[in-house]
Amino acid sequence: MGTWVLLLPLLFAAVAQAQGTVCSVNKTSLTVKENTNPGEPLLDIYVPEGQQVTLGPSSTLFAFRIQGNQLFLNVTPDYEANTMLLAHLECRSGDAVVTQLKVFVSVLDVNDNPPRFPYETKVWEVPEDTRVNTTVISETELEAQDQDKDDVLFYTLQEVTLGASSFFSLVGVNRPALRLDRSLDLERWPNMTFRLLARDTQEETTEPRHTATATLVLEVQPVDLRPPWFLPCSYSDAFVCIHAQYRGAVPTGHRLPGPLILHPGPVYAVDGDRGIDQPIKYSIISGNEDSTFSISADSGNLTMTKSIPNAKTFLLVVKGEQADNARYSVTQVTVEAQNANGSVPHFTQSLYRGTVGLGSGVGVVIKDAADPSQPLRIRAQDPEFPDLNSAITYQITNNSNFRMEGEVVLTAASLEHAGVFYAEVKANNTVTSGTAATVVEIQVSEQEPSPTGTSPPTSPGSSRSTWTPGTSETTRTEGRPDGGQAGDRRFSEGEMAVLGGVLGAALLLALIALTVLVYKHYGHRLICSSGRVLEPQPQGFDNQAFLNDSDDANWAPAPSPSPSHAQPEPPEPKPPSPETPRRVPEAPATAADGGSPAAVRSILTKERRPEGGYKAVWFGEDIGAEADVVVLNTPASEAGGAGDSGSEGSGDEAADAQDAPGTDSIHF
Repeated sequence: MGTWVLLLPLLFAAVAQAQGTVCSVNKTSLTVKENTNPGEPLLDIYVPEGQQVTLGPSSTLFAFRIQGNQLFLNVTPDYEANTMLLAHLECRSGDAVVTQLKVFVSVLDVNDNPPRFPYETKVWEVPEDTRVNTTVISETELEAQDQDKDDVLFYTLQEVTLGASSFFSLVGVNRPALRLDRSLDLERWPNMTFRLLARDTQEETTEPRHTATATLVLEVQPVDLRPPWFLPCSYSDAFVCIHAQYRGAVPTGHRLPGPLILHPGPVYAVDGDRGIDQPIKYSIISGNEDSTFSISADSGNLTMTKSIPNAKTFLLVVKGEQADNARYSVTQVTVEAQNANGSVPHFTQSLYRGTVGLGSGVGVVIKDAADPSQPLRIRAQDPEFPDLNSAITYQITNNSNFRMEGEVVLTAASLEHAGVFYAEVKANNTVTSGTAATVVEIQVSEQEPSPTGTSPPTSPGSSRSTWTPGTSETTRTEGRPDGGQAGDRRFSEGEMAVLGGVLGAALLLALIALTVLVYKHYGHRLICSSGRVLEPQPQGFDNQAFLNDSDDANWAPAPSPSPSHAQPEPPEPKPPSPETPRRVPEAPATAADGGSPAAVRSILTKERRPEGGYKAVWFGEDIGAEADVVVLNTPASEAGGAGDSGSEGSGDEAADAQDAPGTDSIHF
């Protein structure tokens, strides 16, 4: 022990002497982070005087440099390229190597690389019948790659198609395998899109962090799962659709020439798997007694092969089967055979309005004036068989500019003139032989029919004419086959007829009012005597015909005159009632001049007559002259005769004044 104590000072002295003669460093191993700036020195090297330090051949190639007596990194360290760097230091004195040193530099990993997916979009086909919990896409096909070797990636599945996340999910947060969570539904979800997110940190707030995204498209492939569905049908779930049952009616004793009209529509089925869309074949499997009906295997149209003699109900079971014979379904068609009583068809409208552009050629469809985006359809129905529209044919009877094609009106000639055209459409039920007619008003205008459904503008003051069924054909010049038009006339003949009736009634009321006013103002002059006193007379009219008829007066409006006459015709005289004394017919003018006591003379005159025996109302020559009433002396015998023949101012006497030239007349 004492010897070692004596030798320690000598050992330290030897070490100190050695340090002063060889190269040395303060540490031989150190660590650096990747991406470290190479401009900073790693360590200092002690080099004795007279020696030089260089990099030996075992050093990492191009990784270091010696500048002065300091060791530097020559490149930016990359953990993914080299995790350990070696600096081999040699101290030389001349050509002789005095000292060799090895310095180890460990490169620490830094999260400096983002993850990357080997694809941008991956499209994957998934059969519709894939079982739940099946791994649809494996982990190796979906995972991303990260150049940071020690990084752990975390995955998130984000839905792009709303609601798609309920179908698929990832197996784990670090395992991007895609798994099916619920049954697929091709009808509602034919394809679904997701965004797959990869992150190289567990927490979203950790720095540094990097992410990558890719798009996944899942296309659901159809498989044969469902039978044919008869339309219309209502869904009960994704695999079952409750289809329709059909019904219709046919008349007894008749065989309909075309397919039956059924409710809610014709027999029609589609493959329940729309992605497969197998054609459907139809057949009647029961209920077709005596082969009364036949069904088209391709279209499903149901037709009659023979007439049905008596009323009965057929319950037909129709089968719809896929063309590959893989699946089928059935439905029921109820056909009621009813007795036909010979009813006639009827139109729901008495007037249909259509519109078409000026200059339209042959075969142009007439548009509905209420909705110009739709064609004008003329349809009649039989009240007993409203579903037998196929048995009703249509034709235009009085206008060669238009024709019927089914229920649609088409142009039959080029329309070169603007205006309003009228056409009669006749419907004929080929089963019951019943007929009906209606009228179509077609506006031909320069302006194209507006798709908004508004009618073409009309000029101020113009009037649209309407047509009432039953009007004489001779008055409808707008509907002539020779192309007669009403568009150039301001008013139609029907409107002129109505206007004439109104004016005639107004004129009649004005004349009645004028007569009443004249009587009130000048009635006292009529009550005068010429040598004798007249018997008291009640005020007002004394015409017995008026008095008797006033109790049973009929004030129903007169019928409108024919459009071809502007003025109304006077009504026929009403036969006298039994209580009214029969009036004596007018006597010829020669008899009146002869002074016959039975003659009835007109009381209206422009000349004052001196002869006696009758009463007269004299009007002056001038319009403003006052009326002068003169009561002449009448012999008693003549007075009695006159009283028997009628009272003063009777209707016949007033009628005589109408025939007199230059006099005004009033018709009662």
